[in-house]
Amino acid sequence: MDISKRKTTMEIEDNDRHYYPVLAGQQQDLSFNLKNTGKNPLMITDIITSCGCLKLEDGNGTFSVPPGKERLLTLSYNSSKNVGYVKHYITLYGNFKDAPSQEIVFDVHVVPDAMYTKDYEELYADEIKRQGGLKRLVDGAENNKGYYIDEDSDKNIHSKH
Repeated sequence: MDISKRKTTMEIEDNDRHYYPVLAGQQQDLSFNLKNTGKNPLMITDIITSCGCLKLEDGNGTFSVPPGKERLLTLSYNSSKNVGYVKHYITLYGNFKDAPSQEIVFDVHVVPDAMYTKDYEELYADEIKRQGGLKRLVDGAENNKGYYIDEDSDKNIHSKH
């Protein structure tokens, strides 16, 4: 008999988590302990996340867990793509007894970086960084350097008068 046809049960430790607030742009590693509570091997065939901001650490959406054993599922969450209250779902597909999939759920509040209007110095510092630093602002970009003339051209103009 095909092992994927044998159904089993799984327990997700501390599912439906509420994480403490994070600043927008911060990375957060999330680990979920998956326990095979059935008598057959657990075969995870696919993992779908609700947002592109969630990446599997090992990049592998298929694995198996022997009966009675546990496996850690680790994901990396990039909060720069969200602001405010966000709820995410990680859907696991496999040989589950009662349904074709199971969900891991968590939520977090993503706090914007600054809650005030930047003053001139901060805006200027950001502009310098954005344009490649102070040297580039002073010297200009390589395609917008302007022009120059030969030093002796000034003598040629005066000698004609």
